[in-house]
Amino acid sequence: MSELTKLLTSYCPNGVEYKKIGEIGVLFGGLTGKSKEDFKNGNAKFITYRNIYSNPSLDLNIQDKVKILDDEKQHIVRYGDILFTGSSETPDECGMSSVVTVQTNEDLYLNSFCFGLRLHNLEEYNLHFLKHLLRSNDVRGQIKQTASGVTRYNISKKRFVNISIPVPPIEVQTKIAEILDRFAEYAAELQAELQARQEQYEYYRNKLLNFNEIGGGIQSVIWMKMSEIGTFIRGNGLQKKDFTESGIPCIHYGQIYTHYGTFATKTKSYVSSETAKKCKKAHCGDLVFATVSENIDDVCKCVAWLGNEEICISGDSLAFSHNQNPKYIAYYFQTYAFARYKRSRVTGTKVIRLHQSQLEQFEIPIPSLSEQARIVNILDKFERLVSDLVQGLPAEIAAVKEQYEYYRNKLLSFPKYKLSA
Repeated sequence: MSELTKLLTSYCPNGVEYKKIGEIGVLFGGLTGKSKEDFKNGNAKFITYRNIYSNPSLDLNIQDKVKILDDEKQHIVRYGDILFTGSSETPDECGMSSVVTVQTNEDLYLNSFCFGLRLHNLEEYNLHFLKHLLRSNDVRGQIKQTASGVTRYNISKKRFVNISIPVPPIEVQTKIAEILDRFAEYAAELQAELQARQEQYEYYRNKLLNFNEIGGGIQSVIWMKMSEIGTFIRGNGLQKKDFTESGIPCIHYGQIYTHYGTFATKTKSYVSSETAKKCKKAHCGDLVFATVSENIDDVCKCVAWLGNEEICISGDSLAFSHNQNPKYIAYYFQTYAFARYKRSRVTGTKVIRLHQSQLEQFEIPIPSLSEQARIVNILDKFERLVSDLVQGLPAEIAAVKEQYEYYRNKLLSFPKYKLSA
């Protein structure tokens, strides 16, 4: 008999008690009443939905700042708080949780589009147990999002407080947390190694595409505005509700962040022939840009469409037609040069945009097509090293994560408490 089985037999022979989330704590909201100017010269750190989504156990290595006045009544995040993404562009990100498992000596705030849960009694819970539990299939399966327009998914707080979670004794929680933390720590170590390789790749990509230095390996290039290289076409009318199992291939702008890499030959989604008649199209060799996001890093991410069919594109996206190497241009839009350019020109705070007119003015270096092909060949090899999901570190990380999720969902499925006869 395993140690965990012994604990379950000893502490909860009749099953595990389940409670609604609303019974174990009190909800609080994120920042309110903030303007665009408040985020320019901030004096206090705040947690974004991206921090929550990417990290189940917040280490509070937070960089974003907002201006907070002395007399403002904003909720301050504390040790033991559970934070949730209340709204996002994808259902997977909406309702995702993080647990604050470390102490902080400075005031820390929670951004809008998020909310938190403050536990009534911290001593009843192992915080690491909660971070695993709240991302398990049983809990995530109870989260019901509603679509808002074409851009967002939201979770109702009223529904959220009625989500049922198992609350075994603290001894059982601690043992399960120890087991699952070992899986998570190993996956984190592998992820750190992969991150180092990705940073190395980014360094060489930027070096290779910086024609002011030796990196490009050629004598001269022509610098041209995007409007001089090709033309932009704005997408229209395509909503997620229009997706079908088969039909005419399409790319929705939100999928560019979550599904596509530098290029694609197949789409994730399709629409009917009738819907396709109303949509703007991209053709083989075009770049498809997502012009709106919740953060500056993602806005205007692009994918080079290399499939044989024309595809429909959604609103908040642009198709760029040209006669250059499409992968060369797509790689250039991943450089520091473009990151610097867009940071000084985006608009909005909660919803970040880079307008078509700004993209048209962006200048990129245009070497010969043969030189573009040489650069693409080098970068393709680098990208395969860090992105190929069938070999190397990414495959090992995927295997460890699959193991972790299997054991997490198995360990966190408890029989409900029954009164003994």
